[in-house]
Amino acid sequence: MSGTSDAETSEVPPTSPPIIAVDAMGGDHAPGEAVRGAVIAAREHGLRVVLVGRRTEIHAQLSELGALRDIPVVHAEDNLAMHEGALASWRRPRSSAAVSCRLIRRGDADALVSAGSTGGLVATSTVRLRTQPGVLRPALAVTLPTGETPTIMVDAGANADAKPEMLVQFAHLGCAYAQTAFGVRRPRVGLLTIGSEPGKGNRLVRRATELLAATAEGAHSIDFRGNIEGHDLLAGKVDVVVTDGHTGNVALKSVEGTAAFAMEAVRQALTSTPLAKAGAFLQRGALKELRERLDSETYGGAALLGLNGTVVIAHGDSRAKGIARACRLAHELAGGRIGDQIRRRVHTRPPNWLHRLAQSEERRSSE
Repeated sequence: MSGTSDAETSEVPPTSPPIIAVDAMGGDHAPGEAVRGAVIAAREHGLRVVLVGRRTEIHAQLSELGALRDIPVVHAEDNLAMHEGALASWRRPRSSAAVSCRLIRRGDADALVSAGSTGGLVATSTVRLRTQPGVLRPALAVTLPTGETPTIMVDAGANADAKPEMLVQFAHLGCAYAQTAFGVRRPRVGLLTIGSEPGKGNRLVRRATELLAATAEGAHSIDFRGNIEGHDLLAGKVDVVVTDGHTGNVALKSVEGTAAFAMEAVRQALTSTPLAKAGAFLQRGALKELRERLDSETYGGAALLGLNGTVVIAHGDSRAKGIARACRLAHELAGGRIGDQIRRRVHTRPPNWLHRLAQSEERRSSE
């Protein structure tokens, strides 16, 4: 997608707390959990939210929670089904996700939060918000539970087929995320591949390594630490892990599955005997902290970076807590002006150098 001018969008630094448009119809447990999550975000965290979806259903949920007067509702007659992919952006022009994007473009909201279909949301938000000028492709950024400061992985599934220059931009997007959400002054960047030694990996990785190594100087340079392997994902060696969407999504699902397996194994071990149960009771605080650290809802989902507006995609099975966390993440990113961070990084190395590189590679491949 090509970018649009700043005048066409609302990615202007907000002068007041950002407004979060919550897609009430997205997710396995919508609208109930989405509405409850929005209410938690407004009441407990003081966030400004607006619910988007079928007004009658949302009002019924808000009435049960005694929040009918607290949160405004924007009607949307349609919604993205959880099985829908990229074509959903054209099939569902009146979906709650599409209406939320329209609010952002008009300046009536600053961010979108949804637990709907990832493919449908990526397509819908990309078509309706458009990429920022100079950005080749938007990318999904997720946080991995590596400690006090989580590691960010980009891309986690938006671009299954990537080019080397895209991976360089993903590094810039991830650095902007780390600086905005976690206050990392100079994020360390690693490239995910099959070996830590230089030259390991396929053609995509080898070429991306060369380009990333060339970004060590100048404004908004990248602190590239070289290759990392799969077993380094949770080691905290870097702040940003760069990869293509296919590899990133497989890695993410592997990490999530391993975490779930580990927690279940710990639970079984700690409930196997009366003595183990007693020990678990004494360590309940530490176990609760571990469970929250490994819970995918703790980090609020994935941020779709590089668009003219902030988009956070929560897990499809998110409950109210996960939706509220996603709202907090959207608030931090929009309030921290991540769009400006990305815009500055993309345009200072020098202007459009990645576009020129992309064009030259396309010409070579077509010859």
